[in-house]
Parts: sequence; C-alpha cells; structure tokens
Amino acid sequence: MKRIKVKKTKLIKIVGLLILLGLLLLVYFYIGYLFPSSYNRYAGLAGVGATTTLPVWSAPVLDIADYDRRLLILATGTSSQSTLATISSTTHRLWPVEAPYPKAGAILPFKRIVAYYGNLYSTKMGILGEYPEAEMLQRLRQDVAKWEQADPATPVQPALHYIVSTAQESAGADGKHRFRMPESEVKKVLAMAEKVDGIVFLDIQVGLSNLQSELPVLEKYLENPKVHLAIDPEFSMKNGDRPGEVIGTFNAQDVNYTINFLTKIVQEHNLPPKILVIHRFTGPMLTGYRQISLNSSVQIVIDMDGWGSPERKIGTYNSFVASQPVQFTGFKLFYKNDLKHSPNRLLTPKELLSLKPRPIYIQYQ
Repeated sequence: MKRIKVKKTKLIKIVGLLILLGLLLLVYFYIGYLFPSSYNRYAGLAGVGATTTLPVWSAPVLDIADYDRRLLILATGTSSQSTLATISSTTHRLWPVEAPYPKAGAILPFKRIVAYYGNLYSTKMGILGEYPEAEMLQRLRQDVAKWEQADPATPVQPALHYIVSTAQESAGADGKHRFRMPESEVKKVLAMAEKVDGIVFLDIQVGLSNLQSELPVLEKYLENPKVHLAIDPEFSMKNGDRPGEVIGTFNAQDVNYTINFLTKIVQEHNLPPKILVIHRFTGPMLTGYRQISLNSSVQIVIDMDGWGSPERKIGTYNSFVASQPVQFTGFKLFYKNDLKHSPNRLLTPKELLSLKPRPIYIQYQ
C-alpha cells in the first residue's frame, strides 16, 4: 500500500504541473490578444506565434542631428545654427569636412578617444610598455578623467594604441626591416583593454614591406568590433632607405587601399565603422590627401605626431593637419620628448580644445 501511495503522489504532482502549464499558456495567448504588437515581438524570439511583418529587433540608427552638431563643435567650438549657416555659405571652408554619414555605431564624433601608445617589448617606445599593466591602466584612467572634466559634453573612449609591427634597423630574415608581434602579445593588449572597457588600435610600421603584405596578417584581429587600425608613414620606406635614416611616406593610393581593406571587413561581418589613424608631422609624410576616398564604413583621423614645445606642436598641427583636411584630427602628447623643450610641459586639454578644429583623438606616448 505504501508504494501505491507514492505513485499516486507523483501522479498528482504531474497533473498539477500540467494544469499550471495550461493556465500559463492561456495567459500568454490572452496577452497576445490584448497587445498583439508586443506579443509578436517576443513570440518571434521563442519561435511561437511570430509574424513576418514585424522585425524582432530594430537596427541601431545614426543620430544625424547630433552627428552634425558635434562636427560643428569640433570645427568651430560652437553649435550655433547661425555659425553653421555662415560656414555652409562659405565657398572655401575647410571644416567640417563634407563626407558620407557613417554607419550606425560610429565612435566619432560622439566620443573623444584617449589612447596610450607603445609596445610591450619596449619601455622607450611609449607609456603602454613603460609601466606595469596595473599602473599603466590607472594612469590611463586618470588621463581619461582629465578629458572628461575638460569637455563634459563629449564622453571619452579609452584606448590602447599598440605597435603591432615595428620598424627595425636590422633587415631581418626577409630583408623588410620590420618585426611583427606574436599573437600572444596582441592577446595581452586585447585583455588589458577589456579592463578599462577600451578599444585597441593596431599600429603598422611597414619598413621596407608594404600595406598589401602587412594588412592581411591583421585581418583576424580587425574582425573584432573593438579593434581598429593605424598606419605610420614615418616608417614606410618606399625608396629602400633603412627606417630612421629618413622620414617615410604614404600617398592617397596607400590610404585608399587601406580604406577598402577595412571596408570589406566591416561589410562582410556587419561591423560598426572602423577608425583608421594616420600619423603625420611633415608635408611629404602624406601626399595627395585630396584624393583620399571617404565612405560610411571607415573614419579617418590624421594624428599630429610631432614632438617639441607647445608652440612648435601647435604650428605643426595647423600646417599639416588643420590646413589639409581629411575627416577628423588627432594630437599626440609625448611624456618625455615634449618635456625636453622649453617651457618643459605638456599641452593641457583646455589648450587642445581651443584648436580649430578640435582634435577628437588624443594619444599619449
């Protein structure tokens, strides 16, 4: 008799569960009757009662009005509509640059990027490799906070700018005068960036190689939406010189090849726009800038990469970045080299925000 009672108890539990399930289904369909649009949205996720006329999720949408407003602030320091009207009517205006609107999910100009530059194998190439990880990240957080305080209207995106291919004095086994970082080192940088909710820039110094050979090596990393790209003309030695002997160069064809390479990745993997940073501190480092083809999948930053006194750096920015507009601008600050020149100090966020256009990408080396 005891065993029979156990079976009856189990049967009662099963019946009870079935009744409860039936009641839940009745409530579910009753809600669908009262609120059909909400019902269809969530039913589509479960594969029950979905319709083909309503999308499950809405795709992100670019805020065009905010995009235009922020471009105007970068160009002029103000979002005044009267200023916009004046600029729009100016025949020879330089900024803001006329360009296609980016895909949704674009970082620029909605956020200012503050990046730490360097290589993990070297304490002399930049702050990224100079300090232990915890200290370096804490310093980055402090610099991010300074920019947030200086410009509260523009959120700050932390970044690590990693030299993934370094130009070398020695030729190496293939004679290309460059050394590619192993995957293990790249993964270290990606893991570091996660700790500050950051993005990563992979920086290429091609040496005697070229972009056509170096970019495909990085494709697997660039498929990550948090990984972006930088190219350094200083170490693009088109005439066969050793890196460091003369300053190298890229032309518009090099840049357009890179843009097309990134565009293909963005489109194939349905990614938000990539950012391409191009270093510059002389005229010949980047030739044919007017022939650079902009599109909605790649955002271009020309980064003022020269060191020296504040006056010299601002002069270089005005001569080779502000006066030759491509799309967005950046500014590099050197913790060591800038301090070797009177008045032996770094430019402050406030001073950089007074530039026209305002740099939206800030790099510390």
